[in-house]
Amino acid sequence: MIYRHIAASERAFVQQLAVAYVNHGYWYYVTGNVPGHKNVMRVDEKLLARYDVAISKWARARRKRQGLANVHYLRHGHFFVLIATRGFHPFFAEEGDSIKDIRREPIRFSGYSISYRRGVDRKWHAAVRIHPVEYNGLKSFYLDLATHSSLEVILRELRRIPFEPYAAVRRQLLNVLRAVNRARKAAGYELVPTSAIRLRRRVVKAFDASREDGLHAAALASAVERVDSGCQLSVQAFAAGLGQPNSENCRSNGAIGVSRPQDKCDSNSLTATLQSGRIGC
Repeated sequence: MIYRHIAASERAFVQQLAVAYVNHGYWYYVTGNVPGHKNVMRVDEKLLARYDVAISKWARARRKRQGLANVHYLRHGHFFVLIATRGFHPFFAEEGDSIKDIRREPIRFSGYSISYRRGVDRKWHAAVRIHPVEYNGLKSFYLDLATHSSLEVILRELRRIPFEPYAAVRRQLLNVLRAVNRARKAAGYELVPTSAIRLRRRVVKAFDASREDGLHAAALASAVERVDSGCQLSVQAFAAGLGQPNSENCRSNGAIGVSRPQDKCDSNSLTATLQSGRIGC
C-alpha cells in the first residue's frame, strides 16, 4: 500500500496532525529535524520500516481491538513527527523518555502550538493556536500600527496574517483586534471592522500525491544511477531508493531483485518490475 506522509504545505501539516491524528487519540509523540546533509527520503523509509507505520486502516483497527498502539509519521520539509495512540508498541520502548504527551506538552510548528485540551464546551478537542511567543509579537506589531498607521494600512496588514483561523486562533485574532480598537478609540480614530479578519478556515489538501510520487521516482532514479552490470538490488530497495551496487553479476536464478545477465538494470525495466510485481529486471 502507499502510505502518504509528506505534507503538501505547512497548513496541510497542521491540519493533518490536528484533525486526522490528534483528534483520534494520537497523543504520544516525538519530533525531530532531519539534518540538511541527510537524504530525507531515506530517513522516511527507515522510520516507516522501524515502527511498521505503513499499514492499512483495517490493520490499525485490528491492532486497536487487541489493545495495541498505532503510529503515524508526518513530515514537512525537514521537520517530522512520530505520533502514537495508547497501547503496546515498540515505539515506546525505542524512544523511551523522548516521548511527550501532547495533552501536556504541545507541538510547536511554524508558529503554531498544537495540543489536545478541553474547549469552551468542556469537551476534549485537538487545539490549534498561535504559539505564545508568536502571538505576543503579533499583538505588539498591530498595537504599534493602531495609532501610527491609517486604516487602509492596518486592513492590509491584517489580511496578511498567515495563520489559519482554527477556533483558538480566531479568539486570539479577535483579542488582537479588540486591543487595536481600544487604542484607536482612545486616540479618536476610526475603528477597524471585524470583517478585516478572516474567520473561516480553509480546508487544504493534506498530501500532494503527484509530488510525493515524483520524489519517490527521483529516489528510484538515483538508485538506478548507482547500478551497473554487476547490480543486485531488492525490489523494496529500488522502490525506496535505498539500493546499493553489488559486485556480483546479476543472475536470473529467481532471487529477489536479480536482473538479466550481462545487461544493465535500466530505469524502464526497474519501473516495469515494480509496477508488474515481477521479480527481477
